Amino acid sequence: MARPDFWNDQRAAQGVINSLNRARRKLDRYADLESRLSNLEVLLELGDEEDGGPEFVDEAAGEIGDVAADLERFQLELLLRGDYDRRNAIMTLHAGAGGLEAQDWVEMLFRMYTRWAQTRGYQVELLDSLEGEEAGLKSATFEVRGDNVYGFLRTERGVHRLVRISPFDAQNRRHTTFAAVDVTPDIETDFELDISVDDLRIDYYRAGGRGGQHVNKTESAVRITHLPTGVVSTCQNERSQHSNRETAMRILKSRLLKLREQAHVDQVAAIKGEEREAAWGNQIRSYVFQPYSLVKDHRTDVETGNVQSVMDGDLDTFIYAALKQEAVASG
Repeated sequence: MARPDFWNDQRAAQGVINSLNRARRKLDRYADLESRLSNLEVLLELGDEEDGGPEFVDEAAGEIGDVAADLERFQLELLLRGDYDRRNAIMTLHAGAGGLEAQDWVEMLFRMYTRWAQTRGYQVELLDSLEGEEAGLKSATFEVRGDNVYGFLRTERGVHRLVRISPFDAQNRRHTTFAAVDVTPDIETDFELDISVDDLRIDYYRAGGRGGQHVNKTESAVRITHLPTGVVSTCQNERSQHSNRETAMRILKSRLLKLREQAHVDQVAAIKGEEREAAWGNQIRSYVFQPYSLVKDHRTDVETGNVQSVMDGDLDTFIYAALKQEAVASG
């Protein structure tokens, strides 16, 4: 940074500064945890002294849980070493088998991830959605912004299964339904990804659903199709066609980046064949409301009987277990 030519390349310079700020935040958190642990040690020593009071032990006991939780979270964040783990995340939810019930399940999942993000201080922006005929959402695309968001949320990619007494069934029968969750890293709009204009088809159309009269009367919604791969991105969240186009292009880049991570462009057909259908036998997690309460992750075997807490955004136990499993597998 002290070099005279440091700011000649603005983009590279900003990258260095961002890396430096991330390193400083990690050091600050380490120093904070070290200080809190030292304070706990002092409190316990005071409690052990002959003239010490139980209030020191009680104070230490009340702090131990918080320090342990923060320490575990910090350790897991240090495991996020992927090229894009530190970035924001773009999530897409799609209704699978189950019809109206599946569409309601997508809306429930959208609320669950929104609550998870809010409890962590992250920001959520709905980018695109397609409403169901009677209730719920057929699909939803939204961005979650904050430190290490993609590193955490990429563990949620897969098929999620719901078992409950359907509120849409007049005979009160138990239904099983599915939704697919996809997660890609958000990337800067100037990211160097070779996309030829000739490879894009851009369609403009009138947005539907929520948004008021303006979005329904103007062709502000944008759909971009990457012809070589068939990857599609849409956005109808903004009033401005220009803003929607920029956002749709950002989503498209993130999805193409995901393909590039998995394989070269000439292997796209094989990649698509590996994607799992949102139906029986492919779920990574099951949420059972009836005849008993249970949420179980089928990859890590982590489970809890507090379904409502999970639907209110308490996902850290599942996310951390998946990250630990990944760390062990990678050595």
